[in-house]
Amino acid sequence: MAKHTDFILSPIFEILNEVVHANAGIGNGMETYPLNEYVMQSAFLRMTGFQEQKMKCICWEMATEDYEFRYEFTRTGSGEFSTYKDKAKVFTDLIAQIEKRNSFTIGDLDIAAIITMATSDVKNVLLHSNIASWDQDSFISLDSILVDIKTEHIATDNKTLFAEVKNQNSIKKIYNEYLIKHRNRCAHNTQSYQDNLPTLKTLAEANHKFHNYFLWYIILIIIDEIFIELYKKYLIAIENH
Repeated sequence: MAKHTDFILSPIFEILNEVVHANAGIGNGMETYPLNEYVMQSAFLRMTGFQEQKMKCICWEMATEDYEFRYEFTRTGSGEFSTYKDKAKVFTDLIAQIEKRNSFTIGDLDIAAIITMATSDVKNVLLHSNIASWDQDSFISLDSILVDIKTEHIATDNKTLFAEVKNQNSIKKIYNEYLIKHRNRCAHNTQSYQDNLPTLKTLAEANHKFHNYFLWYIILIIIDEIFIELYKKYLIAIENH
């Protein structure tokens, strides 16, 4: 078995599960509310970092098996694997490696099941937690936001991780305009010299609803599950080749 396989196949959801259980003992009284941003941001950064490392491990495993891929990978550099562009590149590279050895179509992935699982897992683990109670409005608003995350916009073909959808708040737009920007703010601590609270104008904006940790957790889990399923197919392709 490949060196990084156990890590690659481990679900990112377990990080959120651990965070919920670790905070269960502190209650959800008003005195715990100041912990909200610290806990939510910590879980968010752990999940994004976990996923970035997983992208690197997938590339390292592909480079071990395919010398041509290794040459291109080492020549062009790897980056941080945090951006959509980075993840989309790993998506197409992994599929190309599968196709070298086995027949594959994107329809082999059950995207609807992945979305359902990611959504239900996050909702169920948070439902009675103090984490959800700290930001009830964001948690309750999830359903109205998730209608924008449609099966036909995710893994639409062998070269497209998320589809570009005009005039809609697609998962690609949410990732690029909200999730990754917040990841960068947190990772580089750019909020240290900014006001801690959003202005009333910002809160009144329609798109403020996408500044939602729970939504971002779901998106990260969807991405993670897509790569887990693809990597399973890659392992089968390597074994049978």
